[in-house]
Amino acid sequence: MKQQFGLAFALLAAACVAPARGQTQEQGRTPAQTPAPAPQQAQPQGAAAAPPAPAPAGARLYIIAPANGARVRSPVTVQFGLRGMGVTQAGSAAANAGHHHLLIDVREPVSETEVIPSDKNHLHFGGGQTETTIDLPPGRHTLQLVLGDAKHRPFAPLVASRKIEIVVVQPGKKKRHRHD
Repeated sequence: MKQQFGLAFALLAAACVAPARGQTQEQGRTPAQTPAPAPQQAQPQGAAAAPPAPAPAGARLYIIAPANGARVRSPVTVQFGLRGMGVTQAGSAAANAGHHHLLIDVREPVSETEVIPSDKNHLHFGGGQTETTIDLPPGRHTLQLVLGDAKHRPFAPLVASRKIEIVVVQPGKKKRHRHD
């Protein structure tokens, strides 16, 4: 009996600790910061797209940090802010709640009727994360947040932050000050 209990406990513990099949941890990110994969965008032939989830009036999504126009060094920590709605995991059907998507250097607006893409410029945070640290090369970059529903679709009306621009500076030597 003790052996069966011990084996069952060991299997349960291993299942709780092991990452889900097919998931990988990105270099330099903790599991809480690793974006979740987006679902496939294809729908069965002839299937009608479900209407977007409704967003409550006054919902507001914003980037807490870095500030618009900030000069930063990589890696960059981005903090997400949300008012008037809650943050939940992807797949959750909780009312008035969604999860974050960070758009990096995206020029085209997100389609309000399609699943938000998942690629190096569209990062999904399906675990309910409210901040991340990302590596960006030196230069100008734009950042924008979009809140997605349980199926990674934008809410209606669109709940998105304003697009900000940051400048990532080259890591370099500290300036020496002359003392005369």
